[in-house]
Amino acid sequence: MDNILVLGGVSFNLMVEVDHFPQPVAQTIHSVKSYHETLGSTGAGKSLNVKKLGFDVDFYGIIGKDEYGDKIVSYLKKDEIPFHYDISPDGTERHLNFMKNSTGERLSIFLNSIPNHIETNKVHVEKLIQKSDYVFLNIVSYCKDFIPLLKKHKKEIWVDLHDYDGKNEYHQDFIEVADVIQFSSENNPKYKETMKEFLLGGKKLIICTHGDKGATILSQAGWLETPAQKYNVVDTNGAGDAYFSGILYGITKGYELEKTARIASIVGGLAVTSKELALNDLSSDKVEEEYKRIYL
Repeated sequence: MDNILVLGGVSFNLMVEVDHFPQPVAQTIHSVKSYHETLGSTGAGKSLNVKKLGFDVDFYGIIGKDEYGDKIVSYLKKDEIPFHYDISPDGTERHLNFMKNSTGERLSIFLNSIPNHIETNKVHVEKLIQKSDYVFLNIVSYCKDFIPLLKKHKKEIWVDLHDYDGKNEYHQDFIEVADVIQFSSENNPKYKETMKEFLLGGKKLIICTHGDKGATILSQAGWLETPAQKYNVVDTNGAGDAYFSGILYGITKGYELEKTARIASIVGGLAVTSKELALNDLSSDKVEEEYKRIYL
């Protein structure tokens, strides 16, 4: 199986499920449905999903020398994901996420962040790059350190731009180096124009997700519209990472693009049935069985 390197994006979050987001007024809220703490962020989500789909995975991130960093290390060890990390003097990244799962919306408050400029172990990361077949490069500031190394070793690079609006300059370094791009239409009503620009810029595959309305995919073969696969929603956190992982799975299996998109929709759909970033019993066998159940 291919080796996947995931660069950047790990936190330990407090998840709070609510019927309604808090309004910007002084108040006491009694309507919290449930809450829990767990692993978070985009790199962690991709690492968990591709590992469960059968890939060999290496994950690099930055944590603090604190109890939350220890929890991240323990969580990833339990899932047998080799985690390579440097230490932030400011502590582990943490988010407070209000999850309105009736609509799939999220309100995220950063409780603690990683500094934009921090020392990374580029020598060690270069070794990880050299042994990888595909690289998920996440749009975290410190990951820009690795772009020259990725260019040097000519690895296939997959970049998730999340809610990219089509013009934010921050994303340009990541866009330039990407071979495959995923982003959401949430803040980009002219997403098709953005996708065309990416294709003309030499990208081999572009995916734009629309939440429960499915996804639009563009390749040299043309456009493909795919519906979302409906599952019972428990927590939408991590669905986009799961979907992108499903795309990688289908591509490496050699499936045609339509089947790949359907597989990705299943992986993303299964993710929302769990309070974690990936379904606990996710596996390639489970996904293939789901595909047969739905489409054959």
